[in-house]
Amino acid sequence: MSFLIRVQLPDTPGILGAIATALGTAGADILSVDVVERGGGIAIDDLVVDLPSDRLPDALITAAESVDGVEVDAVRPYAGVLDTHSELELVEEIAEQPAHGLTILADGVPRIMHAGWSVIVQHSSGGVQRLASSGAAPETRIGDVPWLPLERATVLDGEAPWVPDTWRELGTELAATPLGKPDLVLLLGRPGGPLFRAAEVARLAHLAGIVAVVLDG
Repeated sequence: MSFLIRVQLPDTPGILGAIATALGTAGADILSVDVVERGGGIAIDDLVVDLPSDRLPDALITAAESVDGVEVDAVRPYAGVLDTHSELELVEEIAEQPAHGLTILADGVPRIMHAGWSVIVQHSSGGVQRLASSGAAPETRIGDVPWLPLERATVLDGEAPWVPDTWRELGTELAATPLGKPDLVLLLGRPGGPLFRAAEVARLAHLAGIVAVVLDG
């Protein structure tokens, strides 16, 4: 089974090798590494690892934190596609099929952002309308959303009153960004975490801005 581990580690040479060795002793195989944020001598990395079915995910935490200076922020099951699916590839696909651009974006962005699901909604006087969603997106209807329209990409409070009960029960972390205009918004959810970091929100906003230009063109 695959898991996504978010680790905070010293930004020093050899540290990833030490983590890989430690995880290997727990039977885990690293499938991919993504640098989320870096600065002040500290790095935040997402590791996707494969763990044998007879091992508990707690073993990943114990192994990673056996390396000096390493802290595990979160561990959650990960069912994302492991082959490369970069921002440029996604934008190219949208440019080739602009009529299906929102559907392609909703389906592709969770893989890039290591999220569980995404939905694209539009806000109008008639309420909130869902325009597209990824395959794993919950069917729960989004009612009165006080943060719409949205002016800029942001992390949302997953415990706010507007959040559906099922999302709160799963500890879903949320982030959103406008798609070229404040009333058209891409919403991302990470059931069980980890938190969306500032660098991830900036990356999401940048991607949304490029996609908005492609679709307008």
